[in-house]
Amino acid sequence: MIQPRTLVKITDNSGGTLGAVFKVLGSSKKRYAALGDLVVISVKVATPRKAVKKKDVHRAVVVRTRVAYRRKDGSYIRFDDNAVVLLEKTAKEIAPKAGRVFGPMPRELAEKGFQKIISMAEEVI
Repeated sequence: MIQPRTLVKITDNSGGTLGAVFKVLGSSKKRYAALGDLVVISVKVATPRKAVKKKDVHRAVVVRTRVAYRRKDGSYIRFDDNAVVLLEKTAKEIAPKAGRVFGPMPRELAEKGFQKIISMAEEVI
């Protein structure tokens, strides 16, 4: 469960390393984000000379959570960290900001419309 003030790992090559969630997008009463949900994050730690700088505000999609996620077949999937992938500022299409994503990605992202992220992933679980 990702909620406001949660520190998340930015798992792409956009330049951000660590971010803090300050809004879970959805409805006004939505408190927690799970796999495939959109959040608004502030970049806390960034790599020098990259596109993303410290204190930047971006939309991101949650790609890994430490809390177990129940699949339709009854099995559970759980990861070692909370991670997000940054998205472009344009609201018309859902496209990642970076050219590469790192680490395993759950196949539930494809069902939620993030096929571009799945196609760039090293490993799909």
